[in-house]
Amino acid sequence: MIEIDFGKLILLALVALIVLGPEKLPHAARTAGALMRRVRTGWNNVKDEVERELQVEDMRRQAREAAATAQTVRDQWQQTLHGVHSGVDASISPSMPVEEGIATERPLTSTMAQEMSRGST
Repeated sequence: MIEIDFGKLILLALVALIVLGPEKLPHAARTAGALMRRVRTGWNNVKDEVERELQVEDMRRQAREAAATAQTVRDQWQQTLHGVHSGVDASISPSMPVEEGIATERPLTSTMAQEMSRGST
């Protein structure tokens, strides 16, 4: 703000006393003090608002960075999952030959059921 040392303040008070007179000087000093408080309060409000806006912008930037990181991780997981699916699909492809001599399932007949029940007891 404005730098006023003690000597300049005394000079300013003497000029104000000469110009305004002793009757109006106290009222003028109170008015000047109130005006300075308003200016200081307004300046502090503007400064606080700018700081809040900077914080909001910083949070938005961090949110964008976090979203980009999450998207990258999601893409990597999808690539990994796709690779696993491709590997599984390749290992169980329908073009694999069926070996002969492998027993195939037969329908269960009543005699087979009886044989199985006798064997388990």
